[in-house]
Amino acid sequence: MTRHCCRYLLDTSVYPNEPEPLKELREVSASHPSYWMGTAPDAGQLMGILLKLINAKRTIEIGVFTGYSLLLTALTIPEDGKIIAIDVDREAYEMGFPIIKKASVEHKVNFVKSEALQALDDLMADLDNEGSFDFAFVDADKVNYLNYHERLMKLIKVGGLVVYDNTLWRGTVAMPEDAVGEKYKGGRKLLLEFNNLLANDARVQICHASIGDGMTICRRLH
Repeated sequence: MTRHCCRYLLDTSVYPNEPEPLKELREVSASHPSYWMGTAPDAGQLMGILLKLINAKRTIEIGVFTGYSLLLTALTIPEDGKIIAIDVDREAYEMGFPIIKKASVEHKVNFVKSEALQALDDLMADLDNEGSFDFAFVDADKVNYLNYHERLMKLIKVGGLVVYDNTLWRGTVAMPEDAVGEKYKGGRKLLLEFNNLLANDARVQICHASIGDGMTICRRLH
């Protein structure tokens, strides 16, 4: 997708329909040194539709940052919905929390300061959690995507969705290796392996969408 098309989509369909709390959080997050880690607004718009289509109520978020996708989810799910939000960095989350609180959705969020694998294992230790979540969004360390996937296939219910972010890795997964900058090569290798695994995983129906930095949507089949 060209830069002109991206700008067109943002200006015509994304920003005009972006809820005010999300706009405010996006603008606050722009001052963070790692602002680029935030969820792309067009990707967020797609997530909002997915959450509504499956009537999501219980969700998991791995990698919170300042909370754009977390706030989007909290605004979308029902009043009694719950989000398990997992991140090792509470400081970034605290940057966006005043806006989450201002939007009156903080009661839906259970922030867990932890390595995600440990937090997921803790959830799995309670057998009542097996197959009980409707939706998960994963935007954390790429080295563990496969490990997250195996755990989420037990926690997400049949018919539920798992969405993985950054699966195009700045387009490098489609480039010859010798054309890829050194800082992207490690992530490219991991994501090539992960993308191939998802494409051949009989447990899920997938859609690899060229939106943001690439989003892979997985629907659990069994």
